[in-house]
Amino acid sequence: MIIGVPKEIMDQEFRVSMTPDGVRALCGAGHSVWVERAAGEGSGFADEEYRKAGATLADSKADVFEAAELVVKVKEPLPPEYGLFRPGQTLFTYLHLAVSRELTRALMEARETAIAYETTERTGGVRPMLIPMSEIAGRMSVQIGARYLERSQGGRGVLLGGVPGVDPANVVVLGAGVVGSSATRIAVGMGARVTVFNLDLDRLRHLDELYRGRVRTLAANQPWIDREVEQADLVIGAVLVPGAKAPVLVSRQIVSRMRPGSVIVDVAVDQGGCVETTRPTSHSNPVYTVDGVVHYCVPNMPGIVPRTATFALTNATLPFIVRMAEAGLKRALQLDPALARGVNVADGRVTHRGVAEAHRLPFEPLSA
Repeated sequence: MIIGVPKEIMDQEFRVSMTPDGVRALCGAGHSVWVERAAGEGSGFADEEYRKAGATLADSKADVFEAAELVVKVKEPLPPEYGLFRPGQTLFTYLHLAVSRELTRALMEARETAIAYETTERTGGVRPMLIPMSEIAGRMSVQIGARYLERSQGGRGVLLGGVPGVDPANVVVLGAGVVGSSATRIAVGMGARVTVFNLDLDRLRHLDELYRGRVRTLAANQPWIDREVEQADLVIGAVLVPGAKAPVLVSRQIVSRMRPGSVIVDVAVDQGGCVETTRPTSHSNPVYTVDGVVHYCVPNMPGIVPRTATFALTNATLPFIVRMAEAGLKRALQLDPALARGVNVADGRVTHRGVAEAHRLPFEPLSA
């Protein structure tokens, strides 16, 4: 099989979808990997490393898409890439189609098979490609929030951990999945006063046992969320419904009641955000203010720690890529239910219920 690795074009997205070691594994098994020139530079991988691993270096993104049967990316394609889709090709990447009708339509019209990292799900709800980036984003969310709490960044001028004789910051984490648990770990480590909300009480029990009183755990009851968010210095949005839009847990009215200089980091922005005032930003212009509250809503947070993120992502994606390359797409989907659950669009049809419902399009389950 010919696998394509294009250079990412999202603002300050420095990750690449495959390390040279990943290329070496595929080429060693008899497959061909086309890598767009400079695709790995942001992650510290030179073209020469890919060439030595056996890759064919392509001069343009168009060359990669034209040659490849399977295109492996990091982030969802942007409009300049839509015209490169073609029938019979498979795209494997983070897609977040529930918040992009335009991309969904482009994939349908091109009759591309689009497999989303974020909806590839093993038995028990484990999403192997989502976990490593969620861990990174969750950990980053607190250090980023701490930075924007600084007065010079527009924040309240609050030190997350406080000092002896002075209270620490109040951190509210909405969600106790991978993002929320990772954020909680860092916030506790920095000495903040942390409150975590979640619907699943078993997740809260786990955190309660882990931190033994250092974290407040509350059921996701709306009046309780409203009360705690109003008093928060930092709110971390960590809600995820795989393949669907995130539920809005914080209204504009509640944002207006927060103290000026408070900070919201909405990691759920990829899926529309869990705060009503959330809108996507970029690493070049990461924050905006609503009613005096600083909002950080960058969809590709791990893109600024690309070395770590690229290794972590390749570790998760490579087994699935090898499976598709060895067995072919149709057989791989039959052999691997997790991969089959990742298919969002195929042959002009929407095959993921959450995406179909988000855009009011017909839902057609993937054919066997």
